[in-house]
Amino acid sequence: MNETAKVRVKVWGDYALFSRPEFKVERVSYPVITPSAARGVLEAIFWKPEFRYQITRIGILKPGRQTSILRNEIGSRQGKNPIVVERDRQQRTSLILKDVAYIIEADIYLRPHATDPVYKYTDQFRRRVERGQYHHTPYLGTREFAAFFEPASDEIPPPLNLDVGTILFDIAFVADKKRKELTFKRPGEERPIPGYVQALFFHARIANGWLDVPQELYRELRKLEAANA
Repeated sequence: MNETAKVRVKVWGDYALFSRPEFKVERVSYPVITPSAARGVLEAIFWKPEFRYQITRIGILKPGRQTSILRNEIGSRQGKNPIVVERDRQQRTSLILKDVAYIIEADIYLRPHATDPVYKYTDQFRRRVERGQYHHTPYLGTREFAAFFEPASDEIPPPLNLDVGTILFDIAFVADKKRKELTFKRPGEERPIPGYVQALFFHARIANGWLDVPQELYRELRKLEAANA
């Protein structure tokens, strides 16, 4: 199936952190939500393996202002052994955004194995937004910064024009038996697939309050993910 349909939602929050990957120690936020973070918000509200979201554009209702905070983090990744927080705690400064609001517009694309029409999923998405329901708490970049949401009205973003520069588009999982850095498990399959992740970037510009997402990058993303898409 190649059916598509559009969804639209307003999201906002007191704080947000869309981490720039070039900063290895201290966390520094992009000045605007990234397409991957916007997709994460939509998937937190409603997700099914039968479809995928493709962000088309993002309206910047409130760009927010930068503020610096001191956060407690853990220096090690979670593994088989328990982490003793008192031994592994690290204090790091983060440059985050305060008081942000966005309109997220996206297309729902049915995957090949989908059997139901696309309007079934858009109706479910709309009802969940209207009721304030979600699979897990939506967040703006990191889980500690919860996102609130509601149906998007006819609210028009302020006429903001800004050359944002290079930002993260999304991250692809590339199946590769020779690079077993990560594993990916497809729905319905028992064995996880080994591989690695590859980040995709693009040059972002906000024009009249809107950030348009280049759709050709989704074709590149699906090509990298191949059968795992």
